[in-house]
Amino acid sequence: MTRSESLSRLRAWRRVLARSVMTAALTAAVTAALVACGAKDTPPAAAGTPPPPEVGVVTVTPQEVALQTELPGRVEAVRIAQVRARVNGIILKRLFREGSEVKAGQLLYEIDAAPYRAALEGAQAALARAQANLAQASAQAERDAPLVQAHAISQQEYVSAQAAQQLAQADVAAGKAAVTTARINLDYTRVGAPIAGRIGRALVTEGALVGQAEGTPLATIQQTSTVYVNFTQSAADVLRLRKALAGRQLRSAGEAAAAVHVVLEDGSELPRAGRLLFSDLTVDATSGQITLRAEVPNADGLLLPGQYVRVRLAQAQAPAAMLLPQQAVMRSSQGDSVLVVGADGVPTPRPVKVGPGRGNQWVVLEGLQPGEKVVADGFQKLRGPGPVKPVPWSAAGAAAAGPASSGARP
Repeated sequence: MTRSESLSRLRAWRRVLARSVMTAALTAAVTAALVACGAKDTPPAAAGTPPPPEVGVVTVTPQEVALQTELPGRVEAVRIAQVRARVNGIILKRLFREGSEVKAGQLLYEIDAAPYRAALEGAQAALARAQANLAQASAQAERDAPLVQAHAISQQEYVSAQAAQQLAQADVAAGKAAVTTARINLDYTRVGAPIAGRIGRALVTEGALVGQAEGTPLATIQQTSTVYVNFTQSAADVLRLRKALAGRQLRSAGEAAAAVHVVLEDGSELPRAGRLLFSDLTVDATSGQITLRAEVPNADGLLLPGQYVRVRLAQAQAPAAMLLPQQAVMRSSQGDSVLVVGADGVPTPRPVKVGPGRGNQWVVLEGLQPGEKVVADGFQKLRGPGPVKPVPWSAAGAAAAGPASSGARP
Protein backbone atom coordinates (compact mmCIF):
# COMPACT_ATOMS: atom_id res chain seq x y z
CA MET A 1 0.00 0.00 0.00
CA THR A 2 1.32 3.42 -1.05
CA ARG A 3 1.78 6.36 1.28
CA SER A 4 -1.07 8.30 -0.33
CA GLU A 5 -3.53 5.42 0.11
CA SER A 6 -2.69 5.12 3.85
CA LEU A 7 -3.25 8.79 4.46
CA SER A 8 -6.66 8.74 2.74
CA ARG A 9 -7.79 5.71 4.83
CA LEU A 10 -6.73 7.41 8.12
CA ARG A 11 -8.71 10.52 7.24
CA ALA A 12 -11.82 8.35 6.62
CA TRP A 13 -11.52 6.68 10.11
CA ARG A 14 -11.22 10.11 11.74
CA ARG A 15 -14.46 11.29 10.10
CA VAL A 16 -16.37 8.13 11.31
CA LEU A 17 -15.06 8.54 14.89
CA ALA A 18 -16.12 12.21 14.99
CA ARG A 19 -19.65 11.33 13.86
CA SER A 20 -19.91 8.59 16.64
CA VAL A 21 -18.87 11.01 19.42
CA MET A 22 -21.41 13.61 18.30
CA THR A 23 -24.19 10.95 18.22
CA ALA A 24 -23.39 9.75 21.79
CA ALA A 25 -23.36 13.29 23.18
CA LEU A 26 -26.71 14.05 21.56
CA THR A 27 -28.24 10.86 22.97
CA ALA A 28 -27.05 11.71 26.51
CA ALA A 29 -28.46 15.22 26.29
CA VAL A 30 -31.87 13.96 25.15
CA THR A 31 -31.99 11.36 27.95
CA ALA A 32 -31.17 13.95 30.62
CA ALA A 33 -33.87 16.22 29.35
CA LEU A 34 -36.46 13.43 29.41
CA VAL A 35 -35.51 12.46 33.02
CA ALA A 36 -35.81 16.08 34.12
CA CYS A 37 -39.25 16.38 32.58
CA GLY A 38 -40.41 13.12 34.20
CA ALA A 39 -39.25 14.27 37.65
CA LYS A 40 -41.35 17.41 37.34
CA ASP A 41 -44.49 15.43 36.46
CA THR A 42 -44.12 12.79 39.31
CA PRO A 43 -46.54 13.41 42.28
CA PRO A 44 -45.04 13.71 45.83
CA ALA A 45 -46.71 10.48 47.10
CA ALA A 46 -44.81 8.44 44.51
CA ALA A 47 -41.52 10.02 45.51
CA GLY A 48 -41.00 7.57 48.52
CA THR A 49 -43.62 8.56 51.21
CA PRO A 50 -44.76 5.34 53.05
CA PRO A 51 -48.49 4.52 53.42
CA PRO A 52 -50.24 4.96 56.84
CA PRO A 53 -49.35 2.17 59.31
CA GLU A 54 -51.94 -0.51 59.96
CA VAL A 55 -53.06 -0.91 63.61
CA GLY A 56 -55.58 -3.22 65.25
CA VAL A 57 -58.51 -1.44 66.91
CA VAL A 58 -61.42 -2.46 69.12
CA THR A 59 -64.78 -0.76 68.67
CA VAL A 60 -66.16 -0.26 72.17
CA THR A 61 -69.76 -1.08 73.04
CA PRO A 62 -71.39 -0.56 76.46
CA GLN A 63 -72.62 -3.64 78.29
CA GLU A 64 -73.60 -4.77 81.77
CA VAL A 65 -70.54 -6.16 83.52
CA ALA A 66 -70.31 -7.84 86.93
CA LEU A 67 -67.38 -6.29 88.79
CA GLN A 68 -65.40 -9.12 90.34
CA THR A 69 -62.88 -8.48 93.08
CA GLU A 70 -59.91 -10.80 93.59
CA LEU A 71 -58.47 -10.83 97.11
CA PRO A 72 -55.87 -12.90 98.99
CA GLY A 73 -57.04 -15.30 101.68
CA ARG A 74 -56.13 -18.18 103.98
CA VAL A 75 -57.91 -21.47 104.55
CA GLU A 76 -59.07 -22.33 108.05
CA ALA A 77 -60.70 -25.48 109.37
CA VAL A 78 -64.32 -25.17 110.45
CA ARG A 79 -63.61 -26.96 113.75
CA ILE A 80 -60.28 -27.63 115.44
CA ALA A 81 -59.88 -29.75 118.59
CA GLN A 82 -56.66 -30.36 120.48
CA VAL A 83 -56.55 -33.77 122.12
CA ARG A 84 -54.94 -33.34 125.57
CA ALA A 85 -54.26 -35.54 128.56
CA ARG A 86 -56.69 -34.99 131.44
CA VAL A 87 -55.00 -37.29 133.96
CA ASN A 88 -51.40 -38.07 134.85
CA GLY A 89 -49.90 -41.32 133.65
CA ILE A 90 -47.86 -43.30 131.15
CA ILE A 91 -49.08 -43.75 127.57
CA LEU A 92 -49.58 -47.49 127.00
CA LYS A 93 -51.06 -47.57 123.47
CA ARG A 94 -51.69 -45.33 120.44
CA LEU A 95 -54.78 -46.57 118.62
CA PHE A 96 -55.01 -44.40 115.48
CA ARG A 97 -53.18 -43.91 112.18
CA GLU A 98 -51.72 -40.47 111.63
CA GLY A 99 -53.50 -38.45 108.96
CA SER A 100 -56.61 -40.64 108.96
CA GLU A 101 -60.25 -39.75 109.44
CA VAL A 102 -61.54 -40.42 112.96
CA LYS A 103 -65.06 -40.45 114.37
CA ALA A 104 -66.26 -38.60 117.44
CA GLY A 105 -65.61 -40.73 120.52
CA GLN A 106 -63.14 -43.05 118.75
CA LEU A 107 -60.44 -44.32 121.12
CA LEU A 108 -57.06 -42.70 120.41
CA TYR A 109 -54.79 -43.38 123.41
CA GLU A 110 -54.73 -45.58 126.49
CA ILE A 111 -53.07 -44.27 129.67
CA ASP A 112 -52.01 -46.59 132.52
CA ALA A 113 -55.27 -47.00 134.45
CA ALA A 114 -54.06 -49.09 137.45
CA PRO A 115 -53.80 -46.16 139.93
CA TYR A 116 -57.20 -44.84 138.98
CA ARG A 117 -58.81 -48.25 139.17
CA ALA A 118 -57.46 -48.61 142.71
CA ALA A 119 -58.72 -45.12 143.58
CA LEU A 120 -62.18 -46.10 142.35
CA GLU A 121 -62.21 -49.22 144.45
CA GLY A 122 -61.16 -47.20 147.54
CA ALA A 123 -63.95 -44.69 146.92
CA GLN A 124 -66.45 -47.49 146.56
CA ALA A 125 -65.30 -48.99 149.89
CA ALA A 126 -65.63 -45.63 151.65
CA LEU A 127 -69.11 -45.29 150.23
CA ALA A 128 -70.07 -48.72 151.53
CA ARG A 129 -68.83 -47.77 155.00
CA ALA A 130 -70.81 -44.53 154.93
CA GLN A 131 -73.92 -46.41 153.85
CA ALA A 132 -73.48 -48.83 156.78
CA ASN A 133 -73.15 -45.97 159.25
CA LEU A 134 -76.26 -44.39 157.76
CA ALA A 135 -78.24 -47.60 158.25
CA GLN A 136 -77.15 -47.80 161.88
CA ALA A 137 -77.88 -44.14 162.59
CA SER A 138 -81.27 -44.39 160.90
CA ALA A 139 -82.21 -47.43 162.99
CA GLN A 140 -81.16 -45.69 166.18
CA ALA A 141 -83.24 -42.63 165.35
CA GLU A 142 -86.27 -44.80 164.63
CA ARG A 143 -85.93 -46.59 167.99
CA ASP A 144 -85.56 -43.33 169.91
CA ALA A 145 -88.67 -41.75 168.39
CA PRO A 146 -91.29 -43.65 170.57
CA LEU A 147 -89.00 -43.55 173.60
CA VAL A 148 -88.82 -39.78 173.66
CA GLN A 149 -92.62 -39.60 173.47
CA ALA A 150 -92.84 -41.92 176.48
CA HIS A 151 -90.26 -39.80 178.26
CA ALA A 152 -88.04 -42.89 178.52
CA ILE A 153 -85.11 -40.91 177.12
CA SER A 154 -84.29 -37.28 177.20
CA GLN A 155 -84.99 -34.90 174.35
CA GLN A 156 -81.25 -34.28 174.03
CA GLU A 157 -80.53 -37.93 173.31
CA TYR A 158 -83.17 -37.99 170.57
CA VAL A 159 -81.72 -34.87 168.93
CA SER A 160 -78.26 -36.46 168.99
CA ALA A 161 -79.62 -39.56 167.28
CA GLN A 162 -81.21 -37.45 164.52
CA ALA A 163 -77.98 -35.49 164.01
CA ALA A 164 -76.00 -38.73 163.73
CA GLN A 165 -78.45 -39.89 161.03
CA GLN A 166 -77.98 -36.66 159.03
CA LEU A 167 -74.22 -36.88 159.33
CA ALA A 168 -74.34 -40.42 158.00
CA GLN A 169 -76.47 -39.23 155.05
CA ALA A 170 -73.86 -36.54 154.27
CA ASP A 171 -71.09 -39.12 154.39
CA VAL A 172 -72.98 -41.25 151.90
CA ALA A 173 -73.41 -38.29 149.54
CA ALA A 174 -69.68 -37.49 149.82
CA GLY A 175 -68.85 -41.12 149.19
CA LYS A 176 -70.99 -41.16 146.03
CA ALA A 177 -69.24 -38.03 144.77
CA ALA A 178 -65.86 -39.60 145.43
CA VAL A 179 -66.88 -42.69 143.49
CA THR A 180 -68.08 -40.53 140.58
CA THR A 181 -64.79 -38.60 140.53
CA ALA A 182 -62.74 -41.77 140.62
CA ARG A 183 -64.80 -43.27 137.80
CA ILE A 184 -64.35 -40.09 135.68
CA ASN A 185 -60.58 -40.18 136.19
CA LEU A 186 -60.57 -43.83 135.25
CA ASP A 187 -62.51 -43.01 132.07
CA TYR A 188 -59.98 -40.27 131.26
CA THR A 189 -57.30 -42.93 130.91
CA ARG A 190 -59.04 -43.89 127.66
CA VAL A 191 -58.54 -40.80 125.49
CA GLY A 192 -61.19 -40.46 122.77
CA ALA A 193 -61.70 -38.09 119.84
CA PRO A 194 -63.77 -35.06 120.90
CA ILE A 195 -64.95 -34.38 117.30
CA ALA A 196 -64.97 -36.17 113.98
CA GLY A 197 -62.39 -35.10 111.40
CA ARG A 198 -58.85 -35.68 110.14
CA ILE A 199 -56.27 -36.28 112.83
CA GLY A 200 -52.71 -35.03 112.45
CA ARG A 201 -49.45 -36.50 113.65
CA ALA A 202 -49.09 -38.05 117.09
CA LEU A 203 -47.38 -35.62 119.48
CA VAL A 204 -46.40 -38.31 122.02
CA THR A 205 -45.39 -41.96 121.78
CA GLU A 206 -45.94 -45.04 123.91
CA GLY A 207 -44.07 -44.80 127.19
CA ALA A 208 -44.31 -41.02 127.44
CA LEU A 209 -45.39 -39.49 130.73
CA VAL A 210 -48.28 -37.07 130.31
CA GLY A 211 -49.60 -34.67 132.89
CA GLN A 212 -52.94 -33.25 133.88
CA ALA A 213 -51.67 -29.93 135.22
CA GLU A 214 -50.00 -28.95 131.93
CA GLY A 215 -52.64 -30.61 129.78
CA THR A 216 -50.11 -32.41 127.59
CA PRO A 217 -51.16 -32.12 123.89
CA LEU A 218 -51.48 -35.54 122.26
CA ALA A 219 -52.82 -34.75 118.74
CA THR A 220 -54.95 -32.29 116.77
CA ILE A 221 -58.18 -33.05 114.90
CA GLN A 222 -59.53 -30.72 112.18
CA GLN A 223 -62.77 -30.85 110.24
CA THR A 224 -61.98 -30.03 106.59
CA SER A 225 -64.98 -31.39 104.66
CA THR A 226 -66.10 -27.76 104.78
CA VAL A 227 -63.56 -25.00 105.36
CA TYR A 228 -63.50 -21.29 106.03
CA VAL A 229 -61.57 -18.90 103.80
CA ASN A 230 -60.65 -15.69 105.59
CA PHE A 231 -59.66 -12.80 103.34
CA THR A 232 -59.25 -9.05 103.65
CA GLN A 233 -60.28 -6.05 101.58
CA SER A 234 -59.02 -2.50 101.78
CA ALA A 235 -61.29 -0.19 103.73
CA ALA A 236 -60.73 2.43 101.01
CA ASP A 237 -62.03 0.02 98.35
CA VAL A 238 -65.10 -0.75 100.46
CA LEU A 239 -65.76 2.98 100.94
CA ARG A 240 -65.31 3.65 97.20
CA LEU A 241 -67.71 0.82 96.37
CA ARG A 242 -70.33 2.12 98.79
CA LYS A 243 -70.07 5.64 97.36
CA ALA A 244 -70.45 4.32 93.80
CA LEU A 245 -73.52 2.32 94.85
CA ALA A 246 -75.00 5.36 96.61
CA GLY A 247 -74.34 7.54 93.55
CA ARG A 248 -75.96 4.93 91.26
CA GLN A 249 -72.76 4.62 89.23
CA LEU A 250 -72.82 0.94 90.15
CA ARG A 251 -75.61 -1.44 91.00
CA SER A 252 -75.57 -4.06 93.75
CA ALA A 253 -74.87 -7.57 92.50
CA GLY A 254 -77.78 -8.91 94.57
CA GLU A 255 -77.78 -12.61 95.38
CA ALA A 256 -74.70 -13.17 93.20
CA ALA A 257 -72.66 -11.22 95.75
CA ALA A 258 -72.89 -14.17 98.13
CA ALA A 259 -71.02 -16.49 95.72
CA VAL A 260 -67.27 -16.80 96.33
CA HIS A 261 -64.96 -18.58 93.89
CA VAL A 262 -61.61 -19.88 95.16
CA VAL A 263 -58.50 -19.71 92.96
CA LEU A 264 -55.61 -22.03 93.88
CA GLU A 265 -51.91 -21.16 93.72
CA ASP A 266 -51.57 -22.77 90.27
CA GLY A 267 -54.28 -20.49 88.86
CA SER A 268 -57.02 -23.13 88.65
CA GLU A 269 -60.44 -22.36 90.08
CA LEU A 270 -62.40 -24.74 92.28
CA PRO A 271 -65.57 -25.93 90.52
CA ARG A 272 -67.63 -25.48 93.69
CA ALA A 273 -68.43 -21.94 94.78
CA GLY A 274 -68.58 -20.98 98.43
CA ARG A 275 -70.82 -18.46 100.14
CA LEU A 276 -69.96 -15.25 101.91
CA LEU A 277 -70.75 -15.49 105.62
CA PHE A 278 -69.96 -12.05 107.04
CA SER A 279 -67.68 -9.03 106.90
CA ASP A 280 -66.07 -7.62 110.01
CA LEU A 281 -67.51 -4.44 111.48
CA THR A 282 -64.12 -2.97 112.39
CA VAL A 283 -61.03 -1.95 110.42
CA ASP A 284 -57.63 -3.32 111.38
CA ALA A 285 -55.72 -0.33 112.75
CA THR A 286 -52.35 -1.61 111.50
CA SER A 287 -53.25 -2.61 107.94
CA GLY A 288 -56.44 -0.67 107.17
CA GLN A 289 -58.14 -3.89 106.03
CA ILE A 290 -61.58 -5.35 106.69
CA THR A 291 -61.80 -9.10 107.29
CA LEU A 292 -64.35 -11.19 105.39
CA ARG A 293 -65.12 -14.90 105.73
CA ALA A 294 -66.52 -17.42 103.26
CA GLU A 295 -67.60 -21.03 103.73
CA VAL A 296 -66.40 -23.35 100.96
CA PRO A 297 -67.23 -27.07 100.47
CA ASN A 298 -64.10 -29.23 100.45
CA ALA A 299 -65.24 -32.84 100.06
CA ASP A 300 -62.19 -33.79 97.97
CA GLY A 301 -59.75 -32.21 100.44
CA LEU A 302 -58.01 -29.90 97.96
CA LEU A 303 -58.05 -27.06 100.48
CA LEU A 304 -55.84 -27.49 103.55
CA PRO A 305 -55.83 -25.34 106.70
CA GLY A 306 -53.27 -22.56 106.41
CA GLN A 307 -53.16 -22.74 102.59
CA TYR A 308 -52.83 -19.49 100.63
CA VAL A 309 -55.58 -18.92 98.03
CA ARG A 310 -57.23 -16.08 96.16
CA VAL A 311 -60.97 -15.49 96.15
CA ARG A 312 -63.16 -13.88 93.51
CA LEU A 313 -66.49 -12.39 94.43
CA ALA A 314 -68.96 -10.15 92.63
CA GLN A 315 -69.81 -7.13 94.75
CA ALA A 316 -71.45 -4.85 92.17
CA GLN A 317 -72.52 -4.53 88.54
CA ALA A 318 -71.65 -1.74 86.10
CA PRO A 319 -74.73 -1.16 83.90
CA ALA A 320 -72.82 0.52 81.02
CA ALA A 321 -69.20 -0.57 81.20
CA MET A 322 -66.86 -1.38 78.33
CA LEU A 323 -64.33 -4.20 78.06
CA LEU A 324 -60.89 -3.64 76.52
CA PRO A 325 -57.90 -5.96 76.12
CA GLN A 326 -55.35 -5.29 78.83
CA GLN A 327 -52.67 -4.31 76.28
CA ALA A 328 -54.93 -1.49 75.04
CA VAL A 329 -54.73 0.34 78.37
CA MET A 330 -51.56 2.26 79.22
CA ARG A 331 -51.12 2.52 82.98
CA SER A 332 -48.81 4.99 84.71
CA SER A 333 -48.52 7.01 87.88
CA GLN A 334 -50.46 9.83 86.18
CA GLY A 335 -53.42 7.54 85.51
CA ASP A 336 -54.81 5.20 82.88
CA SER A 337 -55.19 6.14 79.21
CA VAL A 338 -55.91 4.65 75.77
CA LEU A 339 -55.30 5.69 72.16
CA VAL A 340 -58.56 6.56 70.36
CA VAL A 341 -58.56 6.74 66.54
CA GLY A 342 -60.56 9.79 65.44
CA ALA A 343 -62.51 10.40 62.23
CA ASP A 344 -59.33 11.79 60.61
CA GLY A 345 -57.50 8.53 61.35
CA VAL A 346 -55.13 10.15 63.87
CA PRO A 347 -54.79 8.32 67.25
CA THR A 348 -54.97 10.60 70.28
CA PRO A 349 -54.52 9.68 73.97
CA ARG A 350 -57.63 9.65 76.13
CA PRO A 351 -57.71 9.32 79.98
CA VAL A 352 -60.09 6.63 81.22
CA LYS A 353 -61.30 5.23 84.54
CA VAL A 354 -60.50 1.55 84.81
CA GLY A 355 -62.28 -0.84 87.15
CA PRO A 356 -61.29 -4.41 88.09
CA GLY A 357 -60.07 -6.91 85.52
CA ARG A 358 -61.94 -9.80 83.99
CA GLY A 359 -59.51 -12.41 82.74
CA ASN A 360 -57.25 -10.66 80.21
CA GLN A 361 -59.55 -7.63 79.91
CA TRP A 362 -60.01 -4.39 81.81
CA VAL A 363 -63.41 -2.99 82.69
CA VAL A 364 -63.53 0.67 81.60
CA LEU A 365 -66.10 2.64 83.59
CA GLU A 366 -65.59 6.18 82.23
CA GLY A 367 -63.80 8.05 79.43
CA LEU A 368 -65.09 6.37 76.26
CA GLN A 369 -68.14 6.77 74.05
CA PRO A 370 -69.97 3.94 72.25
CA GLY A 371 -68.59 3.24 68.79
CA GLU A 372 -65.14 4.75 69.35
CA LYS A 373 -62.12 2.82 68.10
CA VAL A 374 -59.35 2.07 70.59
CA VAL A 375 -55.91 0.91 69.48
CA ALA A 376 -55.20 -2.60 70.81
CA ASP A 377 -52.29 -3.70 68.63
CA GLY A 378 -49.58 -2.18 66.44
CA PHE A 379 -48.18 0.36 68.92
CA GLN A 380 -44.68 -0.31 67.56
CA LYS A 381 -45.77 0.92 64.10
CA LEU A 382 -46.76 4.39 65.24
CA ARG A 383 -44.42 7.12 63.97
CA GLY A 384 -45.44 10.48 65.32
CA PRO A 385 -48.87 12.15 65.15
CA GLY A 386 -49.70 11.01 61.61
CA PRO A 387 -52.81 9.09 60.52
CA VAL A 388 -53.12 5.32 60.75
CA LYS A 389 -55.13 2.65 58.99
CA PRO A 390 -57.44 0.97 61.58
CA VAL A 391 -58.30 -2.69 61.10
CA PRO A 392 -60.47 -4.85 63.43
CA TRP A 393 -58.47 -6.58 66.18
CA SER A 394 -59.28 -10.05 67.49
CA ALA A 395 -57.74 -11.93 70.39
CA ALA A 396 -57.57 -15.13 68.32
CA GLY A 397 -55.57 -13.40 65.60
CA ALA A 398 -53.20 -11.85 68.10
CA ALA A 399 -52.59 -15.23 69.73
CA ALA A 400 -51.87 -16.85 66.36
CA ALA A 401 -49.44 -14.08 65.44
CA GLY A 402 -47.52 -14.51 68.66
CA PRO A 403 -46.84 -12.01 71.43
CA ALA A 404 -47.11 -8.49 70.00
CA SER A 405 -45.36 -5.44 71.33
CA SER A 406 -47.66 -3.02 73.06
CA GLY A 407 -47.51 0.29 74.80
CA ALA A 408 -49.75 -0.99 77.61
CA ARG A 409 -48.02 -1.68 80.84
CA PRO A 410 -49.55 -3.17 83.97
